[in-house]
Amino acid sequence: MWIGPEGTHSPPEEPADQDQDQDLHIRRVYEAHQPPSMHRLSGRRGDGLIEMSPTDSFNDDVNGYPQHTTADMGSFQHDRAEIDKHHQSKDSIFFRDGVRRIDFVLSYLEDKDDGRKQERRKIFEANLRNVGLELETEDRSESEDGNTYFVKIHAPWEVLATYADVLKIKAPFKANDIPENREMPMGWLATPIRLPEDIMHPEPDYFTASFDKNKADFFLIDDKDTFFPPSTRNRIVYYILSRCSYFHDCERDKIGIKRLLNNNTYTAAFPLHDCRYWKSSSTSNCESDRYKLYNYWARFLCFFKEQPIHLIRKYYGEKIGLYFAWLGFYTEMLLFAAIVGTICFVYGLLTFEENEWSKEICREDIGGAIVMCPLCDKKCGYWKLSKICNSSWQSHLFDNVGTVFFAIFMGIWVTLFLEFWKRRQARLEYEWDLVDFEEEQQRLQLRPEYESKCSERKLNHVTQEVEPYLPLTSKCVRTCLSGATVLFWISLIIACIVGVIAYRLAVYAAFASIMKDSPTSHLQVVGPYITPQLATSVTASCINFVIIMVLNLMYERVAIWITDLEIPKTHLEYENKLTMKMFLFQFVNYYSSCFYVAFFKGKFVGYPSKYAYFFGSWSNLRNEECDPGGCLIELTTQLVIVMTGKQVWGNIQEALVPWLMNWWGSRKARCHPESLYSRWEQDHDLQPFGQLGLFDEYLEMVIQFGFITLFVASFPLAPLLALFNNIIEVRVDAWKLTTQFRRPVAAKAHCIGAWEEILNGMAVLSVVTNAFIVAFTSDMIPRLVYMYAYQPDGELNMKGYINNSLSVFNISAFPAESRPEDGENPAWFNSTITTCRYRDYRYPSGHEKEYFHTMQFWHILAAKLAFIIIMEHVVFLVKFVVARLISDVPSEVRARVKRERYLVQEYLHNYEVEKLKEELQKRQDNDHGCTCAPMVYPTVPSHDVLSDRL
Repeated sequence: MWIGPEGTHSPPEEPADQDQDQDLHIRRVYEAHQPPSMHRLSGRRGDGLIEMSPTDSFNDDVNGYPQHTTADMGSFQHDRAEIDKHHQSKDSIFFRDGVRRIDFVLSYLEDKDDGRKQERRKIFEANLRNVGLELETEDRSESEDGNTYFVKIHAPWEVLATYADVLKIKAPFKANDIPENREMPMGWLATPIRLPEDIMHPEPDYFTASFDKNKADFFLIDDKDTFFPPSTRNRIVYYILSRCSYFHDCERDKIGIKRLLNNNTYTAAFPLHDCRYWKSSSTSNCESDRYKLYNYWARFLCFFKEQPIHLIRKYYGEKIGLYFAWLGFYTEMLLFAAIVGTICFVYGLLTFEENEWSKEICREDIGGAIVMCPLCDKKCGYWKLSKICNSSWQSHLFDNVGTVFFAIFMGIWVTLFLEFWKRRQARLEYEWDLVDFEEEQQRLQLRPEYESKCSERKLNHVTQEVEPYLPLTSKCVRTCLSGATVLFWISLIIACIVGVIAYRLAVYAAFASIMKDSPTSHLQVVGPYITPQLATSVTASCINFVIIMVLNLMYERVAIWITDLEIPKTHLEYENKLTMKMFLFQFVNYYSSCFYVAFFKGKFVGYPSKYAYFFGSWSNLRNEECDPGGCLIELTTQLVIVMTGKQVWGNIQEALVPWLMNWWGSRKARCHPESLYSRWEQDHDLQPFGQLGLFDEYLEMVIQFGFITLFVASFPLAPLLALFNNIIEVRVDAWKLTTQFRRPVAAKAHCIGAWEEILNGMAVLSVVTNAFIVAFTSDMIPRLVYMYAYQPDGELNMKGYINNSLSVFNISAFPAESRPEDGENPAWFNSTITTCRYRDYRYPSGHEKEYFHTMQFWHILAAKLAFIIIMEHVVFLVKFVVARLISDVPSEVRARVKRERYLVQEYLHNYEVEKLKEELQKRQDNDHGCTCAPMVYPTVPSHDVLSDRL
């Protein structure tokens, strides 16, 4: 594409045939390497520029340069192409002149049979030029696949200054004069994890103010080419691209690069990485931030190092920088939770021998003499209590006094995590100039889709500007349809969970029948642990995990569709709506099975001769009982399988899939010399960082946060597993973002958005769920009630607890539909056994209150409710006190913010005063004898601001 030095362009003529196409290409190559004087002649015609076409430049002698014929250019074209491709190697992020930086790249495949796409591109690129952007096209013959055109975009200073003013971008006006004390007590201990100072703080600290184009000399502008960093430049260009029309009549729904990508007019749109990640840039005027990020952040050997958060923000923008700051802080806080959880687990190991109730279960004279009632109808036989000896010992590891302490500790830890994160976030807001950033104030940053779909206009009484709006009736209809869709999909999730429960009920009887003779008992080590309960729980958990993964693929598309249907006004509103929907889907999807095991399984089973059935007595699916060792061990199994499986699968998917796709996509380019594989071609072969790229990362971590808070009372080692996963997660995310993905468009954000409210909600819910788990899922409360109120010898020990916790049932009272079939009972069972035992507190047969709950049951229930109330109030009181004591914004940051605001006002006032003095002085000089004709300043053509035009 032919480009003038002032940034105006002459669109290329469409070649009539192949010869003309070749001739035009030769001329373009030749022109690109001539002095600027050869390229064009400019003159004034009203407000416009008169340009000579590329053809005119070759047909006439221009500035003394004779024209070249096509024949004379044959060998020149071949040699020049080689020089061009060599010059524009992997490190080239500039136009052919080596001066103008490439701020954005568009790519497309020319389809000669589809004239509409060609027309859209032609109009779209012409409109981009009208706005002031400069374009340069790489012909398909120069691409590595021979089919792809690349349109390189440069934003000159005039455009950057205009839109920096529109977007209220902060710019430096004075060096920060407040000394910062970064020394920490015992800081030398952190030396092994420290990074070099130039990596941790790549930019000097300045006081900043919103950029004003009319006061450009107020700011510290040393070089206009480097004043705005690349992340700000690509953000401005993308803002223009997303609002530029591609139709002559400027139809409201015919705007934006997003629509052009969706209809395949363009195949990709992305900013460039500044260099190769494994090698720094060879040019002095190009940064090597990507190389630094890879060396000090993305390599797996850096897992113990701190993150260069400021460098991440400089390269990728504030939004991505905040995510990694939050992830790093979350991982740091997990270290404390993991240490305490491990101590609680070790306490369970050390008190193994003090587990009196497990000893009674394993003793032949106690557990071996107690005959238990069948756990299912017909297919399950009678069994002895000593059979659950192993699972009873396992349960003690997680069901002990330490569990109660850890549940209370995690309730306080969550509060500390959220409060300290607010402080860390407030510090980053100040350091990254986000203190005054409010999405609502930037009204020009409406979503292009909202602007195009809302045809009606109304006056905003605050800004006194006419702006688009969505009528109330349309908004209500869309909201109702969206809500109905959400309810439908949640119902689908619940139906899947019900199906898994039905599977558990149906296959348990089959496993019990198959394994009644313990065919796995001959296996070494694991044989005694394989039981029908364990087999059912593990297989059901695996099936549930597969269902979760499958449904996840559909939820993402459904959530995006219904969010688009609502037409949110701003990007922040769009992200918040999408976040809430996706989290609601995932919450039900991931946690519903855990909620079932924790709070429903084994709670509504009835008793022998009057069992409860899942779909009614006709279904023969008796409500599932807990594992004889308790429901807590089953909840632990469910938690480990889903949590570990999700984390392992997520890391494999995040790392392996992009690598394989990039390896396959760049297979052709690997055959070319390195110098012929240009920067834009290399980035084009990388994976796009999609709309939900960062959203998926947040969602993954928040779901993990739910696992380690909502159900941590059942598995104290959950924070330790999460810690190991997050140490890997930080580097996996860094590696794929730096090496496997195109550079994302920089975006601002002053907080983590709706995720903060979700984390707060989960923190409150976790106190309730852990209190209920300790009270109703664990056996902690029944044991304490027995020890303090029902121990027959009056001693504070657990002797006799097993016999006390089991009720007696007369075998003869079993109905025919529940009685075990012939051959299902073990060999030791005979007619002399007349009673069996079951887990409950009921009066025996023959009692005046036969099979009614005993008084001990009501005492235990009262103790459970009292424990829930006391634990919740204690934890909530501590949370409230901690939240009050810890300020959300550090005092140092508040002081710095006040000083910066004061300096902005003071310097702006002094600036205005000086400008006024200069103007008055000029007028005074003119009034004292200046008789010359007034100077006539040429008018500079201004460019349209797209938001105003729209």
